[in-house]
Amino acid sequence: MFDTLIKKILSARVYDVAIETPVHQAPFLSKRLGRPILLKREDLQPVYSFKCRGAYNKMAGISKEVLAKGVIAASAGNHAQGVALGAQKLKIPAVIVMPTTTPAIKVRSVKARGAQVVLHGDSFDEAFAKSQELVAEYGYTYLHPFDDLEVIAGQGTVAVELLRQVTRPVDAVFIPVGGGGLAAGMAAYIKYVRPEIKVIAVEPEDAACLDAAMKAKERVVLPQVGLFADGVAVKQIGENTFNVLKDTCDEVITVTTDEICAAVKDVFDDVRSVNEPAGALSVAGLKKYAEREGAGDALVAVLSGANVNFDRIRHVAERAEVGEKREAILAVTIPERPGAFKAFCEQIGNRNITEFNYRFADENQAHIFVGVTTDPTTDDRTQLVDRLNEAGLPVVDMTDNELAKLHIRHMVGGRSPEAGSELVFRFEFPERPGALLKFLNRIGSRWNISAFHYRNHGAAYGRVLVSMQAALSERDELSSYFDDIGYTYFDETENPAVSLFMKS
Repeated sequence: MFDTLIKKILSARVYDVAIETPVHQAPFLSKRLGRPILLKREDLQPVYSFKCRGAYNKMAGISKEVLAKGVIAASAGNHAQGVALGAQKLKIPAVIVMPTTTPAIKVRSVKARGAQVVLHGDSFDEAFAKSQELVAEYGYTYLHPFDDLEVIAGQGTVAVELLRQVTRPVDAVFIPVGGGGLAAGMAAYIKYVRPEIKVIAVEPEDAACLDAAMKAKERVVLPQVGLFADGVAVKQIGENTFNVLKDTCDEVITVTTDEICAAVKDVFDDVRSVNEPAGALSVAGLKKYAEREGAGDALVAVLSGANVNFDRIRHVAERAEVGEKREAILAVTIPERPGAFKAFCEQIGNRNITEFNYRFADENQAHIFVGVTTDPTTDDRTQLVDRLNEAGLPVVDMTDNELAKLHIRHMVGGRSPEAGSELVFRFEFPERPGALLKFLNRIGSRWNISAFHYRNHGAAYGRVLVSMQAALSERDELSSYFDDIGYTYFDETENPAVSLFMKS
């Protein structure tokens, strides 16, 4: 298959719709990391993503008679726009099945290129099932987003350009991975032409399907995936892509949501482009590698896409400083007496306070939620925590606590002695009409909701915190209700952020 794939990459037809994207140097990152950092700008494609390459290459190899019946894809993102562009160029019908949770801007973008949009289901799986029904009914040709050799070959042309454009010594190329189409195509070509260059795949920690497969030495299905980097939120690596990557990928690096947000900011600082989370994923992995390995030859990251919803930028900006290790999020207990806050500020010293949340809780002590700037080049955060503890101001470091950063920071002061026993859960609700009503109808009137927090993050799924008036003995029963509803959820009852800021 390897030789066949190389031939397909070298003969791929992509430039009817794609452009040869430039490689730009990242001066600020280069200076900070102590080695040349280069960015392959696939975010500059006509659909702001590399996906148009593989989609068009697949369509270009199908006979006119078959194409005349139309093509179909299931996608809520960049593959949808790539298929729509290719179909527009070839003047053939295209149907895109998208989940009902798809942001309106993406629906409009697909329709603007002449494709028919069918909205169905809350998830990709439901949209995919609907697409297969339409294939059976109308004879459309289904275009897979990544697990197809022609698609993989089209994406591999990114590496053909890259190795022609960059003649200097390169240590490693960093490639984002969802289903693996881009990584497989690029890895195959890089190892064929420049085998000394490391190929490093980058995945979110909460959607690392390739990392799991490499460790198991076979494809595995993740029980659930995080949704922040929705462009790479795939539960299982592709069969064809894994067959390539298991022999050509040198390493898989996983990164956190905060590290992705910091990478989005880094990209903006260097090239003034706002990449989507999946688009900047490779930069987050590159930074971890550079910090581990030190100075050396050039590192290259593929900026894979810039189809970001505008309202998501708020969330990215909010988390970028934490991802850059420039901010610590702390829960500090101070005595409830005059002068206590001044004593706390004296321990903080010259550091800037980025956030401070407090409300009177009882007559003895107060729990404050505070954000403090820290020096990322030293062990400043740990030193600050130690200093506060030694001063008799107990600290819980919540910098890595997802519940605290998503919800609690907006709810400090929400204690209620009358609430009684509560169980606290964090959910990912589909952003669609009726999602909350479905939840409430399933729960019924047996348990009262005593706290609820939702904040839109510009994604297909909203993050929701729900507190139920229920005893600990009812935890298993509540969980079974939530399992039946089918929404992703996390039991946060024992989270220290809940104990400090929600429970009386």
